[in-house]
Amino acid sequence: MRRSKWCLPCLPMASTAALPVETPFSLPAPLPAWPSSSSVFDLIITALVAFVKVSDGGFAKGRINLGGLEVRQVATFDKVWSTAKGGEDGLGATFFKPAAVPAGFCTLGHYAQPNNRPLFGHVLVARDASGGGTGALLAPPLDYTLVWSSPDGAGHFWLPAPPDGYRAIGAAVTATPEKPPLDEVRCVRADFTDACEAEPKEIWSGDGFAATALRPAVRGVDARGVHTGTFATAASASALACLKNNSAAYTSCMPDLAQVNALLAAYAPQLFLHPDDPYLPSSVTWFFQNGALLYQKGGQTPTPVAADGSNLPQGGGNDGGYWLDLPVDNGQRERVKKGDLAGAKVYVQAKPMLGATATDLAVWFFYPFNGPARAKVGPLTIPLGEIGEHVGDWEHVTLRVSNFSGELLRVYFSEHSAGKWVEASQLEYLDGNNRPSAYASLHGHALYEKPGLVLQGNSQLGVGIRNDCARGSRVDTGGAGREWGPREEYDIGREINRVAKLLPRSTREKLRKLVESVLVGEGPTGPRMKGSWRDDERDEK
Repeated sequence: MRRSKWCLPCLPMASTAALPVETPFSLPAPLPAWPSSSSVFDLIITALVAFVKVSDGGFAKGRINLGGLEVRQVATFDKVWSTAKGGEDGLGATFFKPAAVPAGFCTLGHYAQPNNRPLFGHVLVARDASGGGTGALLAPPLDYTLVWSSPDGAGHFWLPAPPDGYRAIGAAVTATPEKPPLDEVRCVRADFTDACEAEPKEIWSGDGFAATALRPAVRGVDARGVHTGTFATAASASALACLKNNSAAYTSCMPDLAQVNALLAAYAPQLFLHPDDPYLPSSVTWFFQNGALLYQKGGQTPTPVAADGSNLPQGGGNDGGYWLDLPVDNGQRERVKKGDLAGAKVYVQAKPMLGATATDLAVWFFYPFNGPARAKVGPLTIPLGEIGEHVGDWEHVTLRVSNFSGELLRVYFSEHSAGKWVEASQLEYLDGNNRPSAYASLHGHALYEKPGLVLQGNSQLGVGIRNDCARGSRVDTGGAGREWGPREEYDIGREINRVAKLLPRSTREKLRKLVESVLVGEGPTGPRMKGSWRDDERDEK
């Protein structure tokens, strides 16, 4: 259970109404008891653990050994300073220090978050479990540098000065002008650190100061950088580092197959399709069995795809030599476009992230056809003809789960060429369970965390591509690498002039540029060709 202790002094709030951050977030339902690792898996891990002197391998054990540096999550905090102005929704932000740190563990930095959401976060605390044979892994800073003080004099932000051969991991906050004690935080030996960077979105900025959360600069299935949960001032982010997993058995805390299935049972998203969308998902097998055709560049006659896909070209690359298409017969073609909701399946990829301290479960949906786009120009909605149509449409959401506890941390929603992460505390949960909602947009199937209209483009100019989401049919998701469609050639200018001929020329030109930047006529590649297959998800620009 997450909890928080609120202590003075802090900036008085402008309103007596409680801020969302004053309420700790918990998932709607208690976490289940995760299955024990399989016996074979345990034997392998035990052998590796003995060899590299790493203790306590295994999923959801509460602690992870990074090769001699043992870390735990702390989600209990004391408030140090808060402001109720600026930041997200104009509600400000709050800065905390970890509380209830386990005996023998050291704080690496403090925590911060915007006030417009329930308190939900963690920082890692660490202890040296190496035995001291190669030098201490943790050391106090030599000093602190003051980087900013709040106008009210109740918040002071400090950057630790590490000894030679060590790196600071996070900033510290005090409620008085005196420097923090040297044992307030610890610095980490440089070989147990990795480069970090600021998260794309600031936590808070105001009065010439900006605070940002930190994340590993390199993220992917082979990257060893560990998310620590600390923050920095925007100007000092480059002076700090994240942790690094140096364990030879660094994936030992990943869930096994039984545990992955339990995670999916607990968190598999509930997908809502738009009630007016005729282009529904199916299984890949159904698409193959119902007349999907394989084309080869330069070839004259397409080849029907075998039901199991066994006659598809092999190899992981996309050389542009092959693509898939719908049946030639118009009747069958239109039927396949509409999918097979009753038999639709989802496809799941599990991968280690953040130095294997988290597991990403990418849940993929396949649609035989992506429908035409629609534009919004002021009060008008304009169908864009065939623009936006293509054969085969892969969309996904990614569940990021803590390997310390099995708790759901955040969910990524794919939105055309990019997408966004949404914290678990900001998701919609229905029916009292822990399974977040995901809404597929009309025709395009981009995924969003809530219903409504998302306008892709320049809202100030009143011109954008519509992404309409509404609660229609519910898909219960619990239960190779080339193009999945031919290249569609559009004369964008001609299409825009045809469907929007009554608009002023300047508005049509804005719409043309928007369509060219957002919509593509290329058949999409499959999941393994996406950058997110091995790397982190791509943030919205």
